[in-house]
Amino acid sequence: MSTRHILLGLLEAGPSHGYDLKRRHDERFPQARPLAYGQVYTTLQRLVRDGLAEVDGTDADGGPERTRYRSTKAGARELARWAGAITPPAPFVANEIFAKVVVSILAGGDPAAYLREQRAAHMERMRELTAVKTASKADLTTVLSADFALTHLDADLRWMTTTAARLTTLTAEVDSA
Repeated sequence: MSTRHILLGLLEAGPSHGYDLKRRHDERFPQARPLAYGQVYTTLQRLVRDGLAEVDGTDADGGPERTRYRSTKAGARELARWAGAITPPAPFVANEIFAKVVVSILAGGDPAAYLREQRAAHMERMRELTAVKTASKADLTTVLSADFALTHLDADLRWMTTTAARLTTLTAEVDSA
């Protein structure tokens, strides 16, 4: 996910402080990795440097002085370009689970046991996400985010099932190479 574009999108709602942008990011993208404050402020500095955002003023509100940022016209154009660009499917499939299966075979480990344990971890995460999306207070953003993650976890589970059924053949191929 492009932090700079997400922050530009959040700035389109109006001028904001870094603290507010971080909070809104974490609310709007509940299943994403929370942004660190340092990442927010570093990204805002780069947006200002690149002319995509500008300082809109400062507030103290009885506490430390906070800088307020807003998007520029160039920022709005960049955001529209990014948001409208088709995200190409990944040209390479690099999967850590697959790599661990192959390395387990190479190292004389037990890839079947690894796949069983990984499957259990995936199932636990799916239960957690299902609880999140079915909670009475879940908003649509949370539900859609959880659905996205669940779909990917389900695909991983299907791959693990197929791979477990083919371990004998895979082991023979890896050992003969």
